Amino acid sequence: MHLLHAPIPPNLSFQPSKNLQHKNGLVFNGLIHQQRQIKSTWVLHNQVNFSSITAKASSVEVGASTSSIKEAESDVLKALSQIIDPDFGTDIVSCGFVKDLQIDEASGEVSFRLELTTPACPVKDMFEQKANEVVAALPWVRKVNVTMSAQPAKPIFGADLPKGLQTISNIVAVSSCKGGVGKSTVAVNLAYTLAGMGARVGIFDADVYGPSLPTMVSPESRLLEMIAETKSIIPTEYLGVKLVSFGFAGQGRAIMRGPMVSGVINQLLTTTEWGELDYLVIDMPPGTGDIQLTLCQVVPLTAAVIVTTPQKLAFIDVAKGVRMFSKLKVPCVAVVENMCHFDADGKRFYPFGRGSGSQVVQQFGIPHLFELPIKPALSASGDSGQPEVVADPLGEVAKTFQDLGVCVVQQCAKIRQQVSTAVSYDKSMKAIRVKVPDSSEEFLLHPATVRRNDRSAQSVDEWTGEQMLQYSDISEDIEPEEIRPMGNYAVQITWPDGFNQIAPYDQLQTMERLVDVPQPTPA
Repeated sequence: MHLLHAPIPPNLSFQPSKNLQHKNGLVFNGLIHQQRQIKSTWVLHNQVNFSSITAKASSVEVGASTSSIKEAESDVLKALSQIIDPDFGTDIVSCGFVKDLQIDEASGEVSFRLELTTPACPVKDMFEQKANEVVAALPWVRKVNVTMSAQPAKPIFGADLPKGLQTISNIVAVSSCKGGVGKSTVAVNLAYTLAGMGARVGIFDADVYGPSLPTMVSPESRLLEMIAETKSIIPTEYLGVKLVSFGFAGQGRAIMRGPMVSGVINQLLTTTEWGELDYLVIDMPPGTGDIQLTLCQVVPLTAAVIVTTPQKLAFIDVAKGVRMFSKLKVPCVAVVENMCHFDADGKRFYPFGRGSGSQVVQQFGIPHLFELPIKPALSASGDSGQPEVVADPLGEVAKTFQDLGVCVVQQCAKIRQQVSTAVSYDKSMKAIRVKVPDSSEEFLLHPATVRRNDRSAQSVDEWTGEQMLQYSDISEDIEPEEIRPMGNYAVQITWPDGFNQIAPYDQLQTMERLVDVPQPTPA
């Protein structure tokens, strides 16, 4: 609006006056001056009003734009919530998989990242395809950009771990408790199957007396290296999988007593620079003695795979191993029955009988059973230094190991999810919420009750059993500062006084529970 061309307001009019005939024209000039003042004042006032209206309009546009973007984000998340994770039984939005959501309204372009629990997720391609489809179906969307990624490698163990184990997500033990059943064959082929699925994998050969790994793989460097400054071990590598075995230490097979062997295994495992791994597969030595117990107690095992053969004698020894893992709260997720059968003349033969594997599954409630046939190529590949799943990736044996790999990935993801959410503090209810893994029961505990039931040496005299922590020592309104999982059996609770309490799930289940707790009213 230009000042000189602003129209006079229609409600302003000037009537001629007799005084206008004055010769000196003073009155007339005064009216003209007054009119100009009125015009100027009106124009200036309207300029201010116009600027105010423009500013308000801009503000409304910004507010509308912000509101529109929020509505668009809501539409995208609602569409993505149609995709259900088959392992967790929950939509991918609730699982927290959707990251970095960006929307360009002008171009109708939507970009986001799906961060899965593991790069070896067997349904990642399905997730990517479905995410593209459901978002592209929104009427205003013209282009969809989906990026797939995986969570950083980190253990579920809450306590301090050796540096070498701090960036390993899952540690899987392959055990049989009996020699000669094909445990090392299963461990090596499982590791290379997981690597083929996109995971970062390492193998630790824990058999010091008879290491198998140097025979079953063919790395260029067959000696482990040590960094002098840090005293840490650099693993050797074959086809992208990191390898550590006493057989690569230049010592061959060990001739030493049990305590020394336990020390050697501990050093090899915990001082190795594994780097970030999604899965570390441990080829356990036969038996249930000191070495096995040391491994299970030092290492936060995520799960175990049991290897057996059809014979009754193998079942007896395997049963001991399953009971050992059960006592140590390590879930057994699969049974592999090796050398089950062979096919000839169009028939299937079972030379060693049937039923050992299924008996383990039925008696101990292990959910998955996999059968491996008698295949000369499987044995020959182990002797040649090239795993069967690498030599024949499309064969029958590779297919069985692919199914086993999918099972291990899914079960480890479930275990991590259950453990990470087993015990939490509900601040609105001022109660500790507990849902023990593999249990459908959920209950609430008063924080003061949990703190008063500590059974450590700081609360109970180890010699006399006398209760040193008194009831009155703990305030009724105490609240935990942090709750972290301790493997599969307990949580570590940090209290305001700096005390770290280890609370096993078994103990939490026996404590006095809160009942009829009023639910918080939503705001």
